[in-house]
Amino acid sequence: MATRRSSDLSKRPAEVFAEAEDHPVTVTRRDGEALVLMSQREAEGRARLLNFAAQLITVTLDDRGSLAARMSKAFPWMLALSLADRESCAQDLVDAARASFSTDQPHLAIAELTSWKETATAVAAGLSSGSAGLEWLDDDETVERP
Repeated sequence: MATRRSSDLSKRPAEVFAEAEDHPVTVTRRDGEALVLMSQREAEGRARLLNFAAQLITVTLDDRGSLAARMSKAFPWMLALSLADRESCAQDLVDAARASFSTDQPHLAIAELTSWKETATAVAAGLSSGSAGLEWLDDDETVERP
């Protein structure tokens, strides 16, 4: 996180605002507590991560059933997945959350959550690896931009 003086904000606001679009900026003040300037996208990402963390804490406090079964209660869309995929999804979400918290990068967990939810939605809509014209991509395969 970058640090700027409040005088920087008043003298060069465009520069400070541009920096805050990339990452949070701490604005220090002589007459008060430091403030943090960040984009709405960053603030919403952090809020979504905290919401996800609250759901994970609730899941881990319940000791009845497997992790996948407990997470399916918190995230009912997981029920569209096969049992094996629910197990993979549960572990992937926990791993992504740990990575997000330890690196302060909310997008890691949110991207994993979104990816699994979209997969469950596609499966619920009738798409599967056996569907005509559907090809599941391996994680190691790079896809060029269209």
